[in-house]
Amino acid sequence: MGRVSRWAVNRPVVALIVWFLVVIAIGILGTVFKGTLTDTFSLPNTQSDTAQRLLADVNPEAANTGSNDSVVWSPTTGLATDAATKQAIGPVLTAIAAIPSVDCVVTPYGDYLGPKCTKPVPPVFPPGTPQDVIDQVNAALAASATATSPISANGKVAYATVQFAGSDDSTVPQADVDKFISIVSEANSESIQVGGSGQIYTLGSSSPPAAEAIGIGVAIIILLIAFGSLIAAGLPIIAAIVGLAAGQLLVLLLANFLDVATFAPELAAMIGLGVGIDYSLFVLSRFRGDVQSGIDPKQAALNAVSTAGRAVAFAGTTVMVALLGLFVLQISFFYGLAIAAAIAVFMVMLSALFMLPALLSLLGTKALGVKMPWARHRKVVEIDQTKWAGYGGFLQKAPWAAALLSLVVVGILAIPAFSLQQGFPDNGSQAPGTPMRVGFDLMSEGFGPGINGPFAAAITLPKPNDYEAVGQAIDAITATPGVASTIPTRDMLPLYEYGTTAYSEDGITTTIIIYPTTAPQDEQTATTLKVLRDDTAPQITQESGAQMFVGGTQAVTADFTQVLTSVLPLFLSVVIGLGFIALMVLFRSLLIPLTAAITSLLSFAAALGVTVAVFQWGWGASLLGLSGTGPIFPFLPVMVFAILFGLSMDYQVFLVSRMQESWRETGDSRRAVRHGLGGSGRVVVSAALIMISVFLAFVPTPDDTIKIFGVALASAVIVDAFVVRLVLIPAFMSMTGKANWWIPKWLDRILPKFSVE
Repeated sequence: MGRVSRWAVNRPVVALIVWFLVVIAIGILGTVFKGTLTDTFSLPNTQSDTAQRLLADVNPEAANTGSNDSVVWSPTTGLATDAATKQAIGPVLTAIAAIPSVDCVVTPYGDYLGPKCTKPVPPVFPPGTPQDVIDQVNAALAASATATSPISANGKVAYATVQFAGSDDSTVPQADVDKFISIVSEANSESIQVGGSGQIYTLGSSSPPAAEAIGIGVAIIILLIAFGSLIAAGLPIIAAIVGLAAGQLLVLLLANFLDVATFAPELAAMIGLGVGIDYSLFVLSRFRGDVQSGIDPKQAALNAVSTAGRAVAFAGTTVMVALLGLFVLQISFFYGLAIAAAIAVFMVMLSALFMLPALLSLLGTKALGVKMPWARHRKVVEIDQTKWAGYGGFLQKAPWAAALLSLVVVGILAIPAFSLQQGFPDNGSQAPGTPMRVGFDLMSEGFGPGINGPFAAAITLPKPNDYEAVGQAIDAITATPGVASTIPTRDMLPLYEYGTTAYSEDGITTTIIIYPTTAPQDEQTATTLKVLRDDTAPQITQESGAQMFVGGTQAVTADFTQVLTSVLPLFLSVVIGLGFIALMVLFRSLLIPLTAAITSLLSFAAALGVTVAVFQWGWGASLLGLSGTGPIFPFLPVMVFAILFGLSMDYQVFLVSRMQESWRETGDSRRAVRHGLGGSGRVVVSAALIMISVFLAFVPTPDDTIKIFGVALASAVIVDAFVVRLVLIPAFMSMTGKANWWIPKWLDRILPKFSVE
């Protein structure tokens, strides 16, 4: 990038024309050939993945029959079967059936509302069918009706099934989604509670604040205070926005080739905007320092890209390497996320190292013009005479005390991390009174807590249509501790023997839905899953020759966590190892990269602790506008670590590179620490505040995934920048002295020569 950046400085007009032509080309490609975002993912070689593939063989048409959602209700007094309840809920169901995208509404009262309802056809027995067979099938049908009844045993709760057109709720027009949710919400009254379940409820329109606009607004304020100039404050914003826009369009283009999660563009925007403004800030700060020292603006721009620009290139590469380290996990879900975020970082880094230097060269001293009133009389002082250098001297009076205090703070914040519960939040985590929470609570009350989180077991039989093996599997499952019931039940087996469609086409695979006695997030549910897999499945194989693979949402969560746990040591070794080597080459030291790696883990533990305290324990939940508490997404810790490690290396590079300057000049380690703080402390604070404000600006969004990332990353930067990089690292380096810069001579000779300067 050095030659490219210098060319941009020397040929600013041509460089800007080339840059904007590239951005326009990316815009055309990203708009015309944009792919489709999807949240599907698989976990190869796991039971849940095997079960999912086998179950698709049992009912391959399911993907084309639309998705089923439900409306649940319970009267305040009386029963769901009372005439008054039917009269209250009837118009609600009729109004839902009239929505254009609704194919059918099946009520618990035997009504089929909608233009495309398909009523079940009673069995037609061929002439000569023995009466005992007819009786068995009819009894099995009655048992099936009882087991799958949409009215609870106590008669208090009932639900209707709503089938939308299309293969997925995401294809339903937004106007129909909003109308459906509005009808359900407005149906609540003093006499009846109405809620529901299904993906459709998560797709309602919302009016979230423009997270990017809020983050940019706060960043402008910080930059105005830092530079005291309107133009200087605007340049990092412009460079970051242009780079981010190009990155976002490339992410949409990427979706043609990889599965990219629906929240990936917003996550990429969060990361890209934060680091993009920071990178431009570092380049601009170096430029301003040289201009204020009397250096010609064009030469100052060249100096900036040769010093701060190299640091930005190094830091940006570190972030991208950390993100792409997610490929080590070998989970396809992470591939799109990693590349999307890395692309965003690459484009904003390119903007800071190409577009911004060209602008600085073109504008010259005007880049620092239009001073704010408070900035007119600011004096230029030597680095070692700044307040930040004075702060370094204060730390060095008792560095052990500062180091100990910072470790105590990090340790306290990390305590909740030991209570981390990983999983995908269910509707029990929604805010009280919302349709999904009402539906969740009513279904639990009427049909048992396990109704909201069943297991889906795929059974492979020793021979086609082996209903006796199915019966033995049902017996073993129902006898398992923690299992409340199954579909089918033992009484429904004649349906398998006579004319059933519950097998795959070859008759080898069938499915059994297992309802646990406990709620989805209950620890006992995880225990039940383990018993089913470790004890019940082998028992079924031994008794009947059939094999059972247990899937479902809770099974996916368990498998996801297990896969991540198994590959996490390799991931940490690769990412931390590469970071260690890079810093060792850069600073010709062993201790500096070692402390950088260890302290990054400390920052991560503290950030994870804050995330658990907020999202699991509910601390400050109302302040942040959280709807409820629940488990932490299994993919969040590893994603946060990858992002945080890259960002923490940024601050380490910008801070320690200035220390290295002084160390090479004076050989005085304590002075080097003060020099580093004096030269980079103010910029690191500004950069951290900008990044924190950008991350927090995404917290009010309705997307729970982005919300939790915002809190986790903001807390990570707060701890890493203000506690670790500006307190713990300077205090520790003050205590270790010359050891900071020690490296074996033989290693120093073989390492490639590289310097930020």
